[in-house]
Amino acid sequence: MTLTYVIASYLALGALAGTVAGLFGIGGGLIIVPVLIFSFGLQGVSPEIAPHLAVGTSLATIVFTSLSSIRSHHMHGAVRWDLFRPMMVGIIVGAVIGAWTASLMTGRALELVIGVFVILVGLKMIVPVGPKPGRDVPGNVGLGIAGGGIGWASAIFGIGGGTLTVPYLSWCSVRMQQAVGTSAACGLPIAMAGALGNIWTGWRHPDLPELSVGFVYPPALICIIFTSIFFARVGANLAHRLNPRVLKRTFSIMLLLVGLRFLLS
Repeated sequence: MTLTYVIASYLALGALAGTVAGLFGIGGGLIIVPVLIFSFGLQGVSPEIAPHLAVGTSLATIVFTSLSSIRSHHMHGAVRWDLFRPMMVGIIVGAVIGAWTASLMTGRALELVIGVFVILVGLKMIVPVGPKPGRDVPGNVGLGIAGGGIGWASAIFGIGGGTLTVPYLSWCSVRMQQAVGTSAACGLPIAMAGALGNIWTGWRHPDLPELSVGFVYPPALICIIFTSIFFARVGANLAHRLNPRVLKRTFSIMLLLVGLRFLLS
């Protein structure tokens, strides 16, 4: 792959991830991780570390893209900072442990785990199932434990945690707008701790491509950030013009195909 082609593919990936995030309100990590694994493979990156590099790079992009989302939700009073603070403690610990857990997996094992997760998200979009509001918000210890689990899983999958945090907070009878806003805030410590954990666990790995910083690849990071921030607004505007049911079904089918590719390849 030529340098021009590589840069163009990363810019296109950022545009796609931003558009999807704006359309469906989910983190771009669900798109970024699978496409980066494929792109790194075309670049000749070892299949043993391509999934790890994709997860670490995805988390690093979320550090930057989550900032504007947090600001927007905060201005609308949708962030429950009283819930965020105790969850953040668990999130940071869980995300670091999650990055370490992922580093212990082979590249193939990590691909399989990501593939299963992507399929489950796709199925959930087709058949929206989840816990119904039915319990009160737990105390600080309970929130911290929940944050630890969310941070651990998110660092393995390379996502900002919204897919897990929103259902959990909704189950705790938190209003949907506040669940989404608080989830956006939780995405920042997940991404920061997860990205730093991946830099640490991948530091000076012998199979890393040139310019890598641990399991984070700055050329992809910069290009994805550059286009995703702009296209997130494009996606948000399209969400108000296009048929949401058709869009959701189409995206869910795409996730199922991506997940199956990981499982069967």
